[in-house]
Amino acid sequence: MRPIALLLMLLTSAAVVGRPISYVGGWTFIEESNRQSTSALLHYTPSPSWSLGVRNEWFRDDDYAITSLQPTYLLKRWFGQDYQANVYLQGGLGLASGTSGNPLGSTGAGYAGVIADWETRRFFLGYNARYVEAGHFGDGAMQLVRMGWAPYEGDTRDLHTWLMVEVDHRPESKDPVSVTPLLRFFQGPILLELGFNIVEPTPLINFTYRF
Repeated sequence: MRPIALLLMLLTSAAVVGRPISYVGGWTFIEESNRQSTSALLHYTPSPSWSLGVRNEWFRDDDYAITSLQPTYLLKRWFGQDYQANVYLQGGLGLASGTSGNPLGSTGAGYAGVIADWETRRFFLGYNARYVEAGHFGDGAMQLVRMGWAPYEGDTRDLHTWLMVEVDHRPESKDPVSVTPLLRFFQGPILLELGFNIVEPTPLINFTYRF
């Protein structure tokens, strides 16, 4: 019975939809908007351990965008009796270009990062860190921790709701540390996150669709 229970846990997990690697042969579209940037990623999963996608990220305050090819690799996965944990390595190489009249010409750009998560059907803990190098547009680092709690356990086809809080650290920002309370909803292949940064007033809007 344990494999069946584990499968049910994964199917009703908060992070199944949003993970950077989907099921083999699956496509995933991910939109993210936070206090620094807005991005869109379309990725394909050819094997259980990695995915490959095309990403465009607009750094709003600095008036430039990076278009890149982004691979993601599953470094390690753990299964417990009532939990799952993952560590991913992620990177990208592409081109940075000015936006909104920015006169700086295009240049090569790249980034590298790590994503980790641990979860049960009621609790979630995640960590994300990334460093971006964009030539004459500058560079930057960020890290964040996210904690979540589900007030109820739904079945596979139900609407799932999570209450979360995200604390991020961006050393180059005028407010290096900020806090974003948010709500996560997901049902089937769709995930939606809505929040608001209370330190640097900015909405958080994340949307994921798996197909």
